[in-house]
Amino acid sequence: MLIRVPRRGAPEILIGRRPARMGFLPGIHVVPGGRVDAADRIKLGQPHPDVARQLGTPNPAIFIQAALRETFEETGLLVGRPGALPDRGTETPLLAAYAAAGLAPDLAGFDYLCRAITPVTSRRRFNTRFFLGDGALATGELKGDGELEDLAWRPLGALSGLNLVDVTEYVLKTAIRRWQAGVPIGAEAPKLLNYRNDIMTLSRQQQPRQGLARHLP
Repeated sequence: MLIRVPRRGAPEILIGRRPARMGFLPGIHVVPGGRVDAADRIKLGQPHPDVARQLGTPNPAIFIQAALRETFEETGLLVGRPGALPDRGTETPLLAAYAAAGLAPDLAGFDYLCRAITPVTSRRRFNTRFFLGDGALATGELKGDGELEDLAWRPLGALSGLNLVDVTEYVLKTAIRRWQAGVPIGAEAPKLLNYRNDIMTLSRQQQPRQGLARHLP
């Protein structure tokens, strides 16, 4: 999730609508994102130490890198700072775009908002981690690959008129609260969102035990 402050007007969040043809959440407004791919395992940096601890996996960078790749694919935007990419031994469309723009991802600039697991009754199951980044670092032209329609930077006051699911509403409220309060990255523990009898519940996310960490993605 990206929040930015334009030169004029209120703060804005980047959000789009899933097309009606989609089998999961058609016609619903969501923030860019998706599943981890093999290319996301190419390490491009390190998350903030507190965020890495909260994620609790051997390679916590893959989740933020997946978010950056999905954002690029779905919106056409790169999120990063001027700089060179680390030696990586392979090339992907995302890395080529970063190199051409003279940018590098800043993984340490992302806060970990929450983890959400879809209900057992859902047609499709997802185990999703949400992050908050600085939209001022996003560059490029909004276009995307068609996975999101009605894609735009929307002022915070316009979000209430969108068709949102409960998870997205929670993530938006959490991101806006942290951003407005200036909560430091990694200072607030992320919540775990899951469902009991199809009712969303919040709980403190448990850190994986040391002996189990190697089995997690």
